[in-house]
Amino acid sequence: MSTLEATTLDQVVDTARYPLTELEGAHGQDVVSRARRELAALGCTVLPDFVHPSLRGLLRQECAAIAPRAHYDVETVNVYNIDVDSALPPDHPGRRTFQRGNAFVARDRIPANALISRLYSHPAFQRFVARCFGLPKLHELADPLSGLVLNVVAPGMEHPWHFDTNEYTVSMLTQQARSGGDFEYCPDIRSAQDERFDDVRAVLDGRGGHLIRRLPLRPGDLQLFKGRYSLHRVSPVAGEAARHSAIFAYSERPGVVGSVARTRQLFGRVLPAHLESESRAVRGDRLLD
Repeated sequence: MSTLEATTLDQVVDTARYPLTELEGAHGQDVVSRARRELAALGCTVLPDFVHPSLRGLLRQECAAIAPRAHYDVETVNVYNIDVDSALPPDHPGRRTFQRGNAFVARDRIPANALISRLYSHPAFQRFVARCFGLPKLHELADPLSGLVLNVVAPGMEHPWHFDTNEYTVSMLTQQARSGGDFEYCPDIRSAQDERFDDVRAVLDGRGGHLIRRLPLRPGDLQLFKGRYSLHRVSPVAGEAARHSAIFAYSERPGVVGSVARTRQLFGRVLPAHLESESRAVRGDRLLD
């Protein structure tokens, strides 16, 4: 690692607390071990003050400046992000619909020198995240729009219950809502082998409170999450300030590009890369979404 690269990382991350370049040392192993334990037990771990507290203001300002670039479109969705008119049994949880009012700033509209961009592409950050998830390596998405995004939830809006397409989700709150905007999730409510529709239905019907965990997050905290198997949402935002969070998307295999339908849903557009990859897409599991 060059001196410039190391300096840049130290300026952004509290590397005394999170030694990204010294993961083989005792402290680095302790940090990774704690993350793995919490991911195994809870499906989620939070690394508080991952970004230097002195940079929280800059982090918020940079993301607030690009938030107006988000694609915004209120639409009717279900937890599986499939067509709401799909032929499903009457009691299927996929028949429950919500208004999704959150918006996304695509990667090609996020400056390369922004703090979140520098983190997303930094090899030491990628190695650290992979180690926490117990993986040999993670790859940036080849998708020109969805590798790194900023999620914007405006006052009065929410990101309703859903599952992620990626198994591993990495995010960072960059601006809190004045009220609401809480992250809620149901750890491992399903698996690659079992959709567990009864439990999902119970949460959607208000009978699954015992399955829900609420997670306090602050700007600059790093969140590692198994979003493929854990139903989750951001509750309605209230007050005058929007909720902003950066989402860092990685994959265990290189060359991953999002589907045409999902990309158009999130960003209102597709690029040639999405059209070219559609015919080569291979599913990693048989889950509904």
